[in-house]
This record gives sequence, C-alpha cells and structure tokens, in this order.
Amino acid sequence: MIESDGRRSRYISHTTIELAKLELPEKLAGIHVQISDIIREWQPQEAAIEEVFLSRNAASALKLGQARGVAIAACMVSRVPVYEYAARVIKQAVVGTGAAAKHQVQHMAKTLLNIRGRLPEDAADALAIALCHAHNRLHRYNDLITTRRSTRRRY
Repeated sequence: MIESDGRRSRYISHTTIELAKLELPEKLAGIHVQISDIIREWQPQEAAIEEVFLSRNAASALKLGQARGVAIAACMVSRVPVYEYAARVIKQAVVGTGAAAKHQVQHMAKTLLNIRGRLPEDAADALAIALCHAHNRLHRYNDLITTRRSTRRRY
C-alpha cells in the first residue's frame, strides 16, 4: 500500500498472504478473504496487478491465473478498479530497464519508498507494481489533459 500523487510516493504498509499448507480451493478462498480484509482496512482507491506471463510449467501458470482472478474479483466486488501491467513495464518504471533482476527491483522499491530494513521479494514486487501504477496514472492524466487542451484549441 502506497500513497502517491504520481511524482512523490509514500510507503504505507505491506503484508504477505501465507497459504502454503492449504489445498488450492482453500488457498483461493484465503486470497479472497485476506484481500477483502485489506480493502476494508485501508480503503484503496485503485489496485494494480502484474499481467499473466508465460510459464514453462502449465500447472503453475494455471494456478497463478486462478489466484490473479480471485484477487481481481475481490477488488472488483469492493468496487476498487484494477489496472494490469506487464513485468517489463513495472521493471522499466521502477528500475529504468525492463530487464532488471529481482534484487534490483527490491532495492529500488526500498529506495523510492524510503524503507529501511528487510523487504521480502514478494512485498518489493507488489510495491513496485504500485509505484508503476502511480507513475503511469500520472502520465495517463497528463495525456488526457494535453489531448483536451489540443482539442479545445482546434475547436
């Protein structure tokens, strides 16, 4: 969870959802319940998630897709709009290169949000997605304003 105007971002909180010892249906339910709880607690205005990427392991890709679907559904049921970003776009926004390594994303998320101490990789990834969204949201807004201004000039 971050707060941002697109230029400056402030770290608020992070958590991880631990579901390792459960069967898949229980894991999916746990994701829905925990994300719904987070939404009730923090009341975010928007959510961002990483797009599906191709995996060599089809079973893992299917499970990831199911988990993403449940996370998106939890947001949408709570009327929190969800935005999706490709991994390369997230890395580009946070590190400056779409080919950045995990440790680089982790380092930049900590640096950009002024986080001291340990930050788990999964939390760093989630915060990087939030930073990417804040940055892209600002650019989409500026593009909209520019388009409207140029349209007004023409008419």
